[in-house]
Formats: sequence, C-alpha cells, structure tokens
Amino acid sequence: MTEKKQGRRSAQAAEETKLLIIKTAAMMFCEQGFERVSLRNISEEAGVSHSLIRHHFGSKEKIWHNISDCLHAYFLSYMYKLQESIPSDLPSNIILYRFITMLLAQQLVHQQPIQLITDGIRQSDELMDYFLDSKGDLEEFVNQLVDTFHRDFPDSEINVWELKWQMMIYANGAVNLKPFLLETWKHETQNYEQCLLNHWELFNQHMAKHLNVTPEEMLHPEKLEDILIELPCEWGCDLNSKTCGES
Repeated sequence: MTEKKQGRRSAQAAEETKLLIIKTAAMMFCEQGFERVSLRNISEEAGVSHSLIRHHFGSKEKIWHNISDCLHAYFLSYMYKLQESIPSDLPSNIILYRFITMLLAQQLVHQQPIQLITDGIRQSDELMDYFLDSKGDLEEFVNQLVDTFHRDFPDSEINVWELKWQMMIYANGAVNLKPFLLETWKHETQNYEQCLLNHWELFNQHMAKHLNVTPEEMLHPEKLEDILIELPCEWGCDLNSKTCGES
C-alpha cells in the first residue's frame, strides 16, 4: 500500500470518527440537554476516548458549533428547494404564506433541529449568538421574501423577527410540550401525527389571515408529510460537512 493511500484512509477514518462524535452528541443534546451532557458522557456513548474528542474538537461548545454549521447548511438548502417548489408566478403573499407554513411542517416532522436550537439558545448567549450570526444567508433569504411582499403589498407590514418568533413558538411548543399537545386534542384523537397536524393548522389559519390568503388559496394537507420537500439526505447525514444537505 502506498503512503498516499494510507494517508487517504487515515484521513477518512478521522472524518468518520468526527462524524460519529457529532451525531452522538447531537442525539444526547436532544435527549438530555446541552448542559447535562459532558465530553466524557459523549465519549462513553460513542465508544471513543475522551482525549480523542478533545483532539478533534477541544470543547463541548465546539461540537455544538459544528452541529450548528450543519443546521445552517441544511436549512438554507431546504429553503431553496422549498422556494423552487412554489410556482414563481403566484402572488407574493401566496408565496410567502406557502413558504412559512411548509417550513413549519418540516420542523414539526423532523424535530431534532428545533430541539437543538432551542436548547442551545436556552443554555447561553454565546450559543445563541453563534447560531443566529454564524451565517447571514438565512437572514438574507427570508428578508428577500418579505421585501418582495412589501413591494407588492405596501399597505401590509410584516416584521421579519415577529414572523421568526411565531414560527419558533409553534415549532418549539409542539416539539417540547408533547404531553400538553396530546392532552389538547385527546377527545378527538390519540394519534401524535394528527395532533401535530391540528397544531400546524392553527398556524396555517393565522398566517392565511395575516397575509390575506383566501380559504381556496390555502394549503389543506391530509398529513404534514404531504407538504414536505425531499432532500438527498436529512440534516444529520453528514454533520461535519460544509455541504451537508446540499443536492
């Protein structure tokens, strides 16, 4: 075996180990919360040495930063795919309405990202600032949609941060308050997916009214999966890759 091949295999093994560490940490952060998980806990769960985790990442915060980078890449890729799926000749209020309601559906079905984001924000200002500011492209993407809406509907005012806040409330509430969600519709259904759909419908009705969308123009899925956009991989398929989530 040549020295070059040995080097490639060694580099590949190192990347696979890093990916294992990040995926394990992401799962543990979701289940237990960032604060309650230590590097030693991660090493035990992943089956790698504590010193090796230190070598690759240095700290628990740096692991979270890697996860956050991947979340940004995944969300941006999903947003572009979502935008492509919406006919561009629709009025801008319909485009904005579909975009935000379909994006919430994605967050309700694939829950790990919102769990990680809300837990990270809860833990420290540093983690919140890193997630919000590490990439400006997410902010720019949403701002462009809202700017187009304002141009076409000058008498209607949308605050981007209020829009984000409402989406965060709806996503976080459903994901992290599951017992309360089930209790709310217990006389109607015991099915969690149906409860999620009912919860999404509250947001759907609110956004339609806010954006002057008629009932005929609204989305009426039988299940949330009906309005999801498929990507080549899920958000966690390659957490240490800068192109995670890209097609």
